[in-house]
Amino acid sequence: MDNMIIEHIEDFGLSKKQHQHTLFSKIGVVGCGKDGQNIARIASAYGIEVIFIELSEERIKNAYEQLAIALDRRIENWGMTLGEKKLILSRIKGSLDYKDLKECDFVIEVIRAESSARKITERKEVFRKIEKVVSPDCIIATNSTTIIITELSSELVHRERCVSLHFFVQSPEAKICEVVKGLYTSDEVYGRVLTFVKLVNRQAIPVEESAGLISIRLYTALLNEACEVYLEGVGSLPDIDTVWKVGFGMRFGPFELADILGIDKINRWAENLYSEFGDPRYMASPVIKKLNRAKRFGKHVGWGFYKYDEKGNIIGTTPMNSEKI
Repeated sequence: MDNMIIEHIEDFGLSKKQHQHTLFSKIGVVGCGKDGQNIARIASAYGIEVIFIELSEERIKNAYEQLAIALDRRIENWGMTLGEKKLILSRIKGSLDYKDLKECDFVIEVIRAESSARKITERKEVFRKIEKVVSPDCIIATNSTTIIITELSSELVHRERCVSLHFFVQSPEAKICEVVKGLYTSDEVYGRVLTFVKLVNRQAIPVEESAGLISIRLYTALLNEACEVYLEGVGSLPDIDTVWKVGFGMRFGPFELADILGIDKINRWAENLYSEFGDPRYMASPVIKKLNRAKRFGKHVGWGFYKYDEKGNIIGTTPMNSEKI
């Protein structure tokens, strides 16, 4: 016993300084509305630490509440356990300070803005704030679909590390992500972003730089035509949606999907696309404009093309005559 060698287990542990930093071990999300929450939830589910930036403590609290509600729905549908929910939420932290993004490998801007003009100005300012605190190797991205990443990154020092990507939020089964390489984006950065998309179990869809990408250009034109068919009296809202779902095997009809995505967001998409291309097929239908003016933005406010109960179930449709809307 006298010859026993005692070695302290602490000597074999790794201190924080000794821990090897792995790629995409921590990412940042600026803006934690519905889209930001979706990105944070996806990344955290695959073991990635997430720090999100919001404008107030109230918004941070609301983001946590909405994240918990979304995860509870997964639990109710047997898609997740309570333990998994707690683990996912434990990896997500909210902050008011951009300095907390300092150690991130990847920061995604997902802010909300009221108009097209403000969107560009505010997003550029967000990009500048991010660049001030992150390392030169950190990738900066936008989740915007109708604003060109080359324009957003044009005033940065390290423009080559900027990309655009679009996560689909309307369905957890939509495991794809559109990824856009801008004029300044380096091949190395683009390759790293493709790696990130694979890490979160999404299929990367390479897209050439274009306002609206693939998804929004197709959907905006589809919804406008669906509105035209409805205004002509060819079919009712539910019947048009049913034709699209049953006849073409789609998960949602064009009007149901509009309510999920948000009428206000779709109206901005249409404004941006029409401004970019000048094509009438992208100009928002009078129906969309009418709902937007009435602040009937969709499912999240309980009223859009359809009316919803407290549980989000459809209980009726919106009359489109001016007296009732």
